[in-house]
Amino acid sequence: MPAPSSQISSNSHPPSTYSARSVFPQAPIFNLDTFSDRDFIVKDFVEALSDSAVPPNRRSGPAHQSNAFDPKPLIRSFEHALNRMGKLSEDLESKENELSGAVRRAEAQHSTNVQTLSRRLEQTVNSFNLLDASLNGDQYDNGGTEVVNIGEKLEDIDRQRQRALDAKFLVQCWMEVSERGELLLLEDIRRQGSGEGKVRCARIARQLMRISQRLEPENWTRVDGNAKQVNGVNGINEKDYDRKRRHHNTRELIEKFSETLEKDLLKSFDDFYRRENFEGMRECANVLHDFNDGASVIAAFVNQHEFFIQRSQLITDEVLGDAETWDRLADPDAEPPGVEPTLQSLIDEVKVVMQEESVIIRRAFPYSDQVLGKFLQRIFQQSVQQRLEMVLEKASTISSLAFLRSLHAARGYISILIDDLKAHGLTEHPESASPQIAIILDQQFDDLFVPFFVGSSYIEREKRSLEELYSSLLFKFTIFHSRRRKIPTTFMKSLAKSGSEMLASARDAYVERLDSSDLAPAQKAMLLRVAGLKDSDNAKTQTEIEVTEQDGVLSVDNAKRILKWLAEAVGRGLELSGGNETPKDVSALLRLLIENMGEIYLETALDSANDIAASQETAKNEPELSYLIGLRPAIGIMNLMNTCIRTVLIPLASANVTIRRDMEKTANLALDRIEEKVNSIMQRSIDVVITWVAKLLARQNKIDFRPRDDALGGGGAWLEQLQTPTCLSIFQFLTRIHNLALTALSPSPNLTAFLTELATTFRTLLLEHFKKFSVNAAGGIMVTKDISKYSELLKSWELDVSFEPSFEVLTEIGNLFVIGPEALKERLRGKGGAGVGVRGGGAWERGDMRPYVLRREDAGSVGVQSVLSAL
Repeated sequence: MPAPSSQISSNSHPPSTYSARSVFPQAPIFNLDTFSDRDFIVKDFVEALSDSAVPPNRRSGPAHQSNAFDPKPLIRSFEHALNRMGKLSEDLESKENELSGAVRRAEAQHSTNVQTLSRRLEQTVNSFNLLDASLNGDQYDNGGTEVVNIGEKLEDIDRQRQRALDAKFLVQCWMEVSERGELLLLEDIRRQGSGEGKVRCARIARQLMRISQRLEPENWTRVDGNAKQVNGVNGINEKDYDRKRRHHNTRELIEKFSETLEKDLLKSFDDFYRRENFEGMRECANVLHDFNDGASVIAAFVNQHEFFIQRSQLITDEVLGDAETWDRLADPDAEPPGVEPTLQSLIDEVKVVMQEESVIIRRAFPYSDQVLGKFLQRIFQQSVQQRLEMVLEKASTISSLAFLRSLHAARGYISILIDDLKAHGLTEHPESASPQIAIILDQQFDDLFVPFFVGSSYIEREKRSLEELYSSLLFKFTIFHSRRRKIPTTFMKSLAKSGSEMLASARDAYVERLDSSDLAPAQKAMLLRVAGLKDSDNAKTQTEIEVTEQDGVLSVDNAKRILKWLAEAVGRGLELSGGNETPKDVSALLRLLIENMGEIYLETALDSANDIAASQETAKNEPELSYLIGLRPAIGIMNLMNTCIRTVLIPLASANVTIRRDMEKTANLALDRIEEKVNSIMQRSIDVVITWVAKLLARQNKIDFRPRDDALGGGGAWLEQLQTPTCLSIFQFLTRIHNLALTALSPSPNLTAFLTELATTFRTLLLEHFKKFSVNAAGGIMVTKDISKYSELLKSWELDVSFEPSFEVLTEIGNLFVIGPEALKERLRGKGGAGVGVRGGGAWERGDMRPYVLRREDAGSVGVQSVLSAL
């Protein structure tokens, strides 16, 4: 394998070893570096040893391939390698011993050094403790206390000396200003330009002002330069007056110097601000704080800020926006588009500016919280408030809903701004805002929106908006039902007069609102669209507006829209008005919901259905019960309203027990009233159906169950009749009623109760009906066919399980007319007199059979008479 051997010779041996290969094999030469190399591989090393042991003349050429293997060169090579490796191992062991010895000596030296350093540290600590004890003094050494006392006395003397120097300088300044009318000493300090010197000038000027006020009060009582005394009479002692005129007016001189100093400082502050020299700004602000608590420098910083200069024109720009956005804002069925774009841009910029400028304010002002407070007040009171008022004013010209949505979106977005500023802290290193800044932010936020929530102004806006939407949505509905209702002519009809008056008042209020001049054109168009009217319909009178039957039908979709608008108002109120007034607000919204959805919408439709049902009771033709279809949406809407009230409105009033109880009472009364009207419609419908079924049963021909002999002899054509005509007409009529009930009530407990009540009353009619006809043997077959048809009909209905025994009763009636006397006697013996009576809807009693057995044609026979005697 020549490739590995060449690699080993180049990596593991010195270059001189393999510069030229000799004829005789040489033992490989290697050292410790050979084994410490990263590329060392044992396999390659062994192959290199093997290759070096075989002579070249035996490794190449086909002539030598048949020679026998000679292991001796390999043995000598490996023996030499082992000897060499043994020597290397001895060398490595000796080096290891030397290194181990060196390590032990280093460890011993390190231990000695550590002990020495420990002793020195202990000595240093003891020396420090002794020095500290000597300075503080103890019961053995009072030297430290004396040193401290001497130091305090020296500091006190130094302070007294400084006060004396300050007093001397103050007196010199006063003499200079009062006698010569100059302030050269202060001017010299001012011109030096140092911050400490300017602070000293400001303090001395303030002290000179107080001295002037006490020593020369006449300078503080002059008006327009005339010496007008507060007390005394002008003109007396003119010499004193002339002498005083020769004195300099110290007040004017000091104020003039103070103004000059303040202007210089403000100019320096502005120059430092433009050069971003925060240390210089801090010095000027510190000096100016001594003049008027920093009011001038704060005003200069705030008023000249680039934000107010750039935004002054933008803030006053008219609120435009695209028409589609405003239409969405006014559309109650569309999702609100969010914050007005220009207001959103302003708020976003306020956030960035405040976070950037807060860093500058912290570095430039020693009283940074005060400056931040003024800056925040200016931003919110001038920029944000002005723009907010313009946006809301624009929204109010669109619609009430647009105003409320804009107010809600703006308050939510500004609230996020307040939270972000609090979280940022308005510091160089973001942290929670200080209590003072947090209070200012909360105060500015409240000041922005308090005018919109004074008293009950907000909830009144919400109610007015919902009333407009509800009136628009139900306008055609109220028009339809107001035309349907006529003037009451009976006492029962007069009971519905209050409902008519409510419809009229709601309709008139809506029309009056549309005709109002203060209604915005956009809002008027939106209300007309919700009402399903065109602009041209607005000019029509109420009698000219076209309505259809569909306009007077209940719609679950309309009910969902009503609840959706209410839910939006409730959610908006929770975020805007806070939690204190929530119980009162939801109570007002509950009354509004019950009035519109409950009374105007549901009860009006139910009263209409009730009136139609009442009119069908005296109908001469087959009654029309299509009004029952309106019960399904009515019940669905009632359940939706009840769910909304129980899960949304009432829980929000939990904080006020009294209001919650009133809301529960109001809701219960309204729902009970609606349920009573639904029950009344269902009961009247049952009465209408039973009345018509009774009329059909009255048309039963007497010969239907007693066919004549000639009919029997005519070849049995009567047997081909499956049922009597009366039975078929009743079956068809009740089938239509059942299908109508399925559509109106759907599979539900209401449907089961309705059909069970109808079936029970119908069964009673049948039981009385079959007592009226004489039945011969052939007619008994027709009776069983009719009863089988009636049973088939009732079994297809969704009835209560309590009606099951009634099917057995009906079957027994048919059997009484077809079985013979002996079978009748056996059946009587099997009954045993037990069971529930026919009137109870259960099994037969013996006495219940007698009227039907008497109607048999063979009732006078001996066999039947024996049965009757047993009964």
